[in-house]
Amino acid sequence: MGSPWKPLLLLSVISGLSDFAVAVRPVSYAAVLRRKPDISSSLLSSWPRPQHRHDHGRGLVTPDWPASFSNHHLSTLSLLSSQEEYRSQEREEFGPVFVQEPHDAVFALDSEEKKVMMSCEARGNPVPVYSWFINGTVVETENRYSLIDGNLIITNASETADYGRYQCKAENSYGTVLSRDALLQFAYLGSFSGRTRGGVSVREGQGVVLMCTPPPHSPEIMYSWVFNEFPSFVAEDSRRFISQLTGNLYVSKVQPSDVGSYICLVKNTVTNARVLSPPTPLTLRTDGLMGEYEPKIEVHFPLSVPAARGVTVRLECFALGNPVPTITWRKMNGNIPKKARLRKSQAVLEIPNVQLEDSGTYECKAENPRGGTAFKGHIQVYTFPQWISTINDSQLDSGDQLHWECKATGKPRPTYRWLRNGEPLTPQSRVEMVNGELIIQKVQQADSGMYQCVAENKYGAIYCSAELKILASPPVFSPNPVRLIATLGKDMLLGCRPRASPKPRVTWRRGDRRIQPSRRIMLLRNNTLRIINSTRSDEGNYVCRAENQFGSAEMTAMLWVKEAMRVDLSPSSVEVTVGESVVLSCRVSHDPSLDVAFQWLLNQQPLNFQQEGGHFEYTQTQSSTVDLMIRSILLKHAGKYGCRAQTSADTVLAEAEVLVRGPPGPPGVVIVEEIKDTTATLSWSGGVDNHSPISSYNLQARSPFSLGWQTLRTDPEPVTGDMESAMAVELNPWVDYEFRVVASNAIGTGDPSAPSRGVRTKEAVPSVVPANVSGGNGRRHELVISWEPVSEEFQNGEGFGYIVAFRANGTRGWKEKMVTSADSTMYKYRDETFPPLTPFEVKVGVYNNKGDGPFSGVVTVYSAEGEPREAPSEVKASSISSSEIKVTWRPPNPGPGRPRGYEVSYRKDSEQEESGNRKKTVGNETSMVLTDLEGNSVYLITVRGFNSIGQGSVAS
Repeated sequence: MGSPWKPLLLLSVISGLSDFAVAVRPVSYAAVLRRKPDISSSLLSSWPRPQHRHDHGRGLVTPDWPASFSNHHLSTLSLLSSQEEYRSQEREEFGPVFVQEPHDAVFALDSEEKKVMMSCEARGNPVPVYSWFINGTVVETENRYSLIDGNLIITNASETADYGRYQCKAENSYGTVLSRDALLQFAYLGSFSGRTRGGVSVREGQGVVLMCTPPPHSPEIMYSWVFNEFPSFVAEDSRRFISQLTGNLYVSKVQPSDVGSYICLVKNTVTNARVLSPPTPLTLRTDGLMGEYEPKIEVHFPLSVPAARGVTVRLECFALGNPVPTITWRKMNGNIPKKARLRKSQAVLEIPNVQLEDSGTYECKAENPRGGTAFKGHIQVYTFPQWISTINDSQLDSGDQLHWECKATGKPRPTYRWLRNGEPLTPQSRVEMVNGELIIQKVQQADSGMYQCVAENKYGAIYCSAELKILASPPVFSPNPVRLIATLGKDMLLGCRPRASPKPRVTWRRGDRRIQPSRRIMLLRNNTLRIINSTRSDEGNYVCRAENQFGSAEMTAMLWVKEAMRVDLSPSSVEVTVGESVVLSCRVSHDPSLDVAFQWLLNQQPLNFQQEGGHFEYTQTQSSTVDLMIRSILLKHAGKYGCRAQTSADTVLAEAEVLVRGPPGPPGVVIVEEIKDTTATLSWSGGVDNHSPISSYNLQARSPFSLGWQTLRTDPEPVTGDMESAMAVELNPWVDYEFRVVASNAIGTGDPSAPSRGVRTKEAVPSVVPANVSGGNGRRHELVISWEPVSEEFQNGEGFGYIVAFRANGTRGWKEKMVTSADSTMYKYRDETFPPLTPFEVKVGVYNNKGDGPFSGVVTVYSAEGEPREAPSEVKASSISSSEIKVTWRPPNPGPGRPRGYEVSYRKDSEQEESGNRKKTVGNETSMVLTDLEGNSVYLITVRGFNSIGQGSVAS
């Protein structure tokens, strides 16, 4: 049997069976489940019997219940005792199902431990037993072979005895299955023969091929060449190439630098073992140079290259020639795939993840100035079989027809064969097999067992399995008595569903008389008895009898007929406003012998009183009356409320509509239709009005300069509830805005819409002037002008700056200076001609790329007054003590450059001037006491005035 090719894996050596190759496990087998539906026995008995799907090891077993069931004409019946019970079965007997199958593997022969393990595991009840085949022959579990569970352990493995394809067989009393087969290979690398290799002598310019002739090996090996001594490796380029198919070294044109000793190095890709060949000397002949000659392709790929889909295909092409040939590639009747890559100076075409569309004829061409040659080969991409649909376990009655179908894809197209209990299934009078279909007519007990469908092409095979059980049992009813309650005037169903195989014949009787179908009493196809328009006279015992060739059984159903229940829910329709409260009252009239249970629903879903935050309160005022109070009602509480009353005979639902008025919902998406410098035209779609008409809309915006959302002025104003567009006005130019809309009605204001996309208003000439224009101070002959900068929000565009205009009082022309920084707060103007404290008229304007804006109001600013000009007069000093001197002076005459304080300098007569001390007054004081002086010493003292501009003349 074939097996899908898979990349070979190194199989782990095991020590004490604690370490082994890991296989992927399918989902574990789940115990078979049966569940008891929460539904009355009469309804259950009237439904078609669930068809059980068994999928051991692949999922759960569940009954297929009808998708829907209407009780418009049928009363719901009390389930006092189930007619048929479905019990949870922790253990159900079934045939073997694989959960782990053997994988292809490679075992390194040089491993210290000589143990190999091929894995196999199956589920089944009874527990399966295992056996193995190698190349179709049974493996005898003795000597070197042993089993642990289903795993095959091979001791002292050798290639000669153990190489081959392995297959696992699992069987129990219900059948047998075969696993896929797996190839076991052995990795090894022999040694080169020890004899010396002959030298190779060629002319300069001639091509040469150095043969590697690798030793015995398995599986693939990699080649490289050592030049002269290890680890100096031959570098591949357009002139030199190492084939990974032959291992040979090809030099298209020999140069003097190529002379030396060459050694072929071979590496096993699995064991990483390496061996070196004997050296091959390469020398140059002395009888002249090789002339130019046309290319000759020495390395090429096969004429036909089969490749599995998804692998990487590598095509080699290299030529000898002088000058060195150039290699080019093309795909005949198509383009080389974009994912393809050229390696080794274009000598290797590599196509990763090859697909079916990459199939085709590829050509490599070698050219130099002397000519060219080409080679063509075909890539044929194949695919392993892969399942589209598989077979499932089936349980059939004796005499039924089995119809299974399995489908698989693959290239070449797969063929199919069938196995029963591990043996080939052949066509017979009752057995037909065509293209993956298996049909068995009139199944018998002997047909039970495990079946496998095998899909295969020449590259591999895949298996799927299923179990066939043929049922044979006499009719059996549940031992529990069936008691049913019907409702007067409604239809009634009495089910009869025995467990039996094959299907039994069913008859009904009441007392000793067999029931004959009539207009009011009908026997349905599923053996259910239907009574139309039930009356008191229908009460009594009904007996269903079932029989087949294996036996018979009876079931008795006791029927009572009760008055129909009526439910009234009031009010049936009510309107309330958010925050108000409402009470719904549910009153029931029913047969007094039956208990009644209530359930409240909102929009057909049961109310969860605990999760509704105290808004709902349930009160039962009488045994047959319940009230539902809804406090502080919210919009989400609107809808259809239902009161469901249920007895063991009937279920009745009454409904009432509660409409809640509230503030509007959020409007729809806000779209900015047009944006200008100070306006934006917006449109939106109205949201829900929550049962109170929308009276108006408010437009809101936010920008990087606003504190949250701000209400806008609009045109028109107000925006009424029947409008869905308006213009926002009085926006600031060149500002990023987002807009939203809020709706209001008589009840309140709703939630806002989602914000619009961000937009920026157009640029405009600035209109806001700087605030607090002032000035003064500075150095002599300076006019200092200051202001508060304009916020970015009001700059209105790119290139914002200031225009500073000034003129001396009494003059006509204005001087204007441009200040280009938007953050500037000051401008200084210097002119030696104007005297201190000259009054100037000053104003500051704004501009941007759109033009000049307005100026601020005119203010008067004085130029700087300059440093003090006159020195203090009448400087006097008098000793107060041995360490203190008091200095007094008279201030200079008033005028420009007046002092803001005085500086007193003092030093001993014997000291240099630069070593003296200085002290300043706090204000305009005209005296100072000098302390910490030396006694009996002469001090030289000077006084000068100072202000913010500088220091004045000195007085001694």
